[in-house]
Amino acid sequence: MRRSVFRDLLLASTLLLSPLISASHASAAENRLALVIGQSAYRAVPALPNAENDGKRMADLLTNSGFQVTAAPDLSQADMRQAISDFAAKVQASGPDTVAAVFYAGHGLQIDGENYLVPVDVDPKREADIPLQAVRLNDLMNTLGALPTRMRIYMLDACRNNPFPALNGTAGHGLAIVDTKAGSPGSFISFSTSPGAEAEDGNGDDSPYTTALLSVAKQPNVPIEEAFKRVRVAVNQATDGRQVPWESSSLTTDFKFVASDTGTGQGTGQGAAATTKPPSAPAKSADDWRRDLKGKEPKVAYDLVIADDSAPAYEAFTVLFAQSTYTPRVRSLLERRRVMEAWENAVAVNTAAGFETFLATYGSSDLAATARKMEERVRNRSLAANASLLQPTNVALGPTCPCNITPVPTPTLKKKVDKEDTPPPPIKHVDLPIKRVDKPTPKRKQPPEEVVVEQHPSGPPPGAVMEGVGIGLGIGLGMGGGMGGGMGRGGGMGSGGMHPGTTGGRY
Repeated sequence: MRRSVFRDLLLASTLLLSPLISASHASAAENRLALVIGQSAYRAVPALPNAENDGKRMADLLTNSGFQVTAAPDLSQADMRQAISDFAAKVQASGPDTVAAVFYAGHGLQIDGENYLVPVDVDPKREADIPLQAVRLNDLMNTLGALPTRMRIYMLDACRNNPFPALNGTAGHGLAIVDTKAGSPGSFISFSTSPGAEAEDGNGDDSPYTTALLSVAKQPNVPIEEAFKRVRVAVNQATDGRQVPWESSSLTTDFKFVASDTGTGQGTGQGAAATTKPPSAPAKSADDWRRDLKGKEPKVAYDLVIADDSAPAYEAFTVLFAQSTYTPRVRSLLERRRVMEAWENAVAVNTAAGFETFLATYGSSDLAATARKMEERVRNRSLAANASLLQPTNVALGPTCPCNITPVPTPTLKKKVDKEDTPPPPIKHVDLPIKRVDKPTPKRKQPPEEVVVEQHPSGPPPGAVMEGVGIGLGIGLGMGGGMGGGMGRGGGMGSGGMHPGTTGGRY
């Protein structure tokens, strides 16, 4: 009898200690680090009491799941940036076999297609203040994504209603899509509701999302993708279809919050080392979903498509169950998913044509104002770039290049040199013009002026000299040369001649 009681006590103690033994095995297999942020005490808007509770209870859950937890509640922007930096340093020091998890509860905003975590000291007066006062989700993900880790898990209970009146007319609802497949592999992200939708804070101690996560994550041997499908169904039921959590995964290895040594004996988390994740099945088309859902009860079909949370699944349900009471919910989810996928594409392309395409289809959505603003911004940037291309440059190509033009000589100043180094230049003789100056001269007897007349054989007779048509006057200059000129009485003009040693005039 005693042996039987002892055996029962030993079995009970083994069952009670198995989680602790499994946790020690997990720590040997991998390092688990977690950062838990609960933003409750906002200064400019009403507090979020549930966010504080969510952070505390998730810290306990992750600690029991083998994580070394850093709790950081009610962070200002500077404190949040510092907490992320310190956590990244711990992850880097922990080595490549580290699983890094971040849980965030608080306000989140979508501005110009970017998601922001909101510190408690934010007080925006306009939309442009958010990038200056908040913390970009991509900054957190890029910081951890650059480190050699096994995987990174982000759980964001951050899609609550926008509490800032200055942003209600411009900011989009909820958070934008984050596609982990576009970044480094090994990431998993979960939002508390669908992209572009708002989550509820709940009436209890915890939000509907955290309440479901606390329950599902304790279930042993459940892969993380399956765990969050169960979270999605539970939240949808708790909110009567108003809230549907959403996730994206690029994991290459499997992960379980709690794994037992029984059953498959494989999996990460408590009790087993990481295993390579089996390849995912190809995504189902709408036709595939119609075949799978055909003949099922509407409630069963509804839970299946909610768990999958894909546009083809929602589309197939609306076709097969057009008269179901669940169809309006599913149709709303489908339409919102299409809006957010089109918005994700427009932001990724980031061209005027891309935003025009979005506005042509979804011009009445809550993202239309942002789309118009971003379209104008892209156009202005393009105009500025084109204007810069039209500006003249200092360098031309081809024949207009300054190096191909023969320089035109221009007068330059003579450089001063030493007289001893340079011989003197040759003396140039310059004939300066003689300037005639009329000066009074003393009267003296002048010899009679001699007039020399040169007669040509065919010229006029000597008697015509005094009665001729002109008077010649010669003045000798230089080396005996003569120059003469004459003007006739009848208006004619005589030409001068030059004769060595004489003076004379020509008629």
